[in-house]
Amino acid sequence: MAAEPGRAEEEAAEEEASPAAAAAAAAASPTRRLAPPASWLSAEGGLPAGLGRRFPALEVLDVSGTGLAALGAELLELPRLHTLLAKNNRLGAEGSLPKGLAGAPLARSLRVLNLSGNRFTRVPGALLGLRRLRSLSLGSNRLQGIPPAIQQLSSLEFLYLGGNFITSIPPELANLPLLNYLVLCDNKIQSIPPQLAQLHSLRSLSLHNNLLTYLPREILNLVHLEELSLRGNPLVVRFVRDLTYNPPSLQELAGRTIKTRNVPYVPSDLPGNLLRYLSLASNCPNPKCGGVYFDSCVRQIKFVDFCGKYRLPLMHYLCSPECSSPCSSASQSSTSQSESDSEDEAIVAARRMQKVLLG
Repeated sequence: MAAEPGRAEEEAAEEEASPAAAAAAAAASPTRRLAPPASWLSAEGGLPAGLGRRFPALEVLDVSGTGLAALGAELLELPRLHTLLAKNNRLGAEGSLPKGLAGAPLARSLRVLNLSGNRFTRVPGALLGLRRLRSLSLGSNRLQGIPPAIQQLSSLEFLYLGGNFITSIPPELANLPLLNYLVLCDNKIQSIPPQLAQLHSLRSLSLHNNLLTYLPREILNLVHLEELSLRGNPLVVRFVRDLTYNPPSLQELAGRTIKTRNVPYVPSDLPGNLLRYLSLASNCPNPKCGGVYFDSCVRQIKFVDFCGKYRLPLMHYLCSPECSSPCSSASQSSTSQSESDSEDEAIVAARRMQKVLLG
């Protein structure tokens, strides 16, 4: 008796969606991209067994929104996989990622990893061995911080950590030479380390909806930065003077004298530790001063115009409280030196910053 047309279509659809049918199809034509349904998952919420045997040529795996609770050893059976999308799942518990990930062939092939919308409270240590990873997304998780070991991901070009509970940025983040896009929006970050100015490849920096009150002046050194997003931050609305100042030590006073008065010396005159100390002198940004500082300085905030439209607070470091700050002047005239300096920096900033988003 012939099957009803509707029933035949349902049976055909079920056969097509089954793992066995997919494996048979893969044998005839190697599957390079796979987005399996939630029904494929194991009873424990993991990937199905034998995944590598069924799909040996798989390059892109998208298991987003399937309720996945663990990425087990089955993942290590995919030596050609370069893109893994596992957004909006239940990952985050101990054992969510397979053991031995950093030493598996997958660590050499994986380029894109998206784990946004999961339950991670920290960046999994297993990910830090993926040295060839170019794009990492861990947005909308429960991350409390960024590990200094993030610098091990030296091939990263895109890093998305928005929508977490991050309060600070480790200086080691600056040791990612290829990073183009850094997204840290919607966190609880209060300050930006000046070391981020070493990210010379950075083109986009998203910092909106944090707790920032100022930016380090070194941000002007990001010569390739095209987009800076700052909206939703309590950026300061007035100049802040003499925030903190610790009097210089005798060693610093001696070092300042040597530097400002150009006292001659040769390496054989001083111990190695003093030579290194003298090499760390920073110039006071006030053009009228000409002084230097080492550890003791005064923090002040200067507003700089960007693109002739926005005024951003940038942190300056001065050599002493008596040093007249380039961000203000005793004279309020429009021809003051400080305003000339601000105009010069505004020109540089406008040339380097093409897009600043404050609202």
